[in-house]
Amino acid sequence: MQTRRTRTQKYVLGFSFLICLSLLSGCLESSFQLSTTSRLPVWFKLPAGMARSDVSVTLNYYSNPFGANAKLILKDKSGNVLEMVKGNDVNLTEPGVYPAYVRLTSNGVSEVIEHQRMEPIFFVSNDPKLRNQAVH
Repeated sequence: MQTRRTRTQKYVLGFSFLICLSLLSGCLESSFQLSTTSRLPVWFKLPAGMARSDVSVTLNYYSNPFGANAKLILKDKSGNVLEMVKGNDVNLTEPGVYPAYVRLTSNGVSEVIEHQRMEPIFFVSNDPKLRNQAVH
């Protein structure tokens, strides 16, 4: 009887720990791929010998009250992670309105992310007016 109670307590404690850990790291809300026609975000530089067509970028948004809530991942064609950037996002437009613009800031550097419509594709904006807005 004592062993069964101890085992149950260990399971409850372990499960509680996993829940707390997931809350600290945030929960994935959505994931997007950078359009092949878009330039790379400023945080990424192409490795020597690689072309833009040799890499892909994934943007993940997280619900995370304790830290960065966006992550950009640069991968090669084989799926190997080349670089990863974490940052914070701020909506520049009303939620649910398209095109939607998001200011993404990492290490004090901002970019404007554009979601042209409700689809799993995003673009890095080249609009000078929006880029100027991202700095402020």
